[in-house]
Amino acid sequence: MKPLTLYTNPQSRGRIIRWLLEELNVPYDVKVMQYGSDIKTANFLALNPMGKVPVITHGDVVVTEAAAICAYLADQFAEKQLAPKPDSAERAAYYRWLFFAAGPLEMATTAKAYNWRIDADNAQAVGCGIYADTLNALETALAKGPYICGEQFTAADVYVGSHIEWGMMFETLEKRPAFIEYVQRLQTRPAAIKANELDDALLPQPA
Repeated sequence: MKPLTLYTNPQSRGRIIRWLLEELNVPYDVKVMQYGSDIKTANFLALNPMGKVPVITHGDVVVTEAAAICAYLADQFAEKQLAPKPDSAERAAYYRWLFFAAGPLEMATTAKAYNWRIDADNAQAVGCGIYADTLNALETALAKGPYICGEQFTAADVYVGSHIEWGMMFETLEKRPAFIEYVQRLQTRPAAIKANELDDALLPQPA
């Protein structure tokens, strides 16, 4: 097996990839990158010129961007069945909602966090459109549950579920019953519990 390394920080989106790796149950190494220091070194910038985590290396392959990493790993370890079959209708939903979360949902919740104006005057020019429309679309997707693609848990649930959980935590996403129930369902997964424990152990400890 090609060596697999996760570059992360426990206070980052790297937690998404840690969870996915635990779901895959494959061996991997972790390199914790500190903000303001080694995350901006020449060696790390050679992997990701953005100077951000998460990043994975898989042999000689480098992948950045959490949604792309989720899609890549699910395909590389297809036997783990964390992506619907390529010729299935569920595969379309998998791509749709994985990248919906990376695009409109991320934009909508960021705009809310920083009080950026998105209204009828400019919504057509913004990928997420009106905030409520973005949330309504996401709620519609979850109505087909129990997972974002229906009956099969996938890497898209890891990514979408993480965004919903953090959005509710930081109050950039309304705590609608469908969102709460979905996150609670995901939080009971053994891999999610283990990933949180591993990352929490890396958090700075009070003096």
